[in-house]
Amino acid sequence: MRVSVKLFARLRDLAGTSDLEERFDGDAVTISEFARRLGEHVPALQPQLDCVAFAVNEEYIPNHDTAIHDGDVVALIPPVSGGSDDADRAAGSDVEACPPFLVTEAVLDRTALRDLVCTPASGAVVLFEGVVRDHHEGHTVLRLEYEAYPSMAEKQLEAVAAEVISEYAGREVYSIAAHHRIGTLEIGDISLLVAVSAAHRRDAFEAALRVVDRIKETVPVWKKEYGPNGATWQEGVMPLLRPNE
Repeated sequence: MRVSVKLFARLRDLAGTSDLEERFDGDAVTISEFARRLGEHVPALQPQLDCVAFAVNEEYIPNHDTAIHDGDVVALIPPVSGGSDDADRAAGSDVEACPPFLVTEAVLDRTALRDLVCTPASGAVVLFEGVVRDHHEGHTVLRLEYEAYPSMAEKQLEAVAAEVISEYAGREVYSIAAHHRIGTLEIGDISLLVAVSAAHRRDAFEAALRVVDRIKETVPVWKKEYGPNGATWQEGVMPLLRPNE
């Protein structure tokens, strides 16, 4: 059996490639055995394998006894960019052409995202903008480079929105949309937009905060920070998964 392997951020740098192929005898192999074999074949990855999450066919797999099969795509997910508490409109903001969950290199469009979530019943719309700042933990930041597993990241954005709407069932949170920008971003650029509509402002604010926190915990996006002394990957937290993820 053949398994495709995808590597991102620091793991890609260590392995010197973003794509590998592993071959196994038999019809299936567990995640644990897959990781052991991968560490043997790519020794540079061995020290990292205890601190990554695994995704099979763009779905997180928290149980390492889970079997993978011929043709599966296994992604190694290093700690995502995380974050803590401490642009101009893009061309062509046609709402009908604007998906609610998007990972893109294009400039993010505030108005299009707001229009996606606003309904006649909405008494409040909260729009969160994550912006590139010029410092981090006392160090000067010149720019950021964001990388993602785009197709999986979009699925996770949608999953986060569904999760939060479910959590706020009965509190009239109507709609959620989220766009994340990747590529090279300069100081002041918007990296993340989240829009939430609700009947009341408190619910809209609380739900927006919850969405942003969950994005930082689960969506496979990483950032490399460039400063006067070079560049480093800024890893935050391991993806925090719910039992059904």
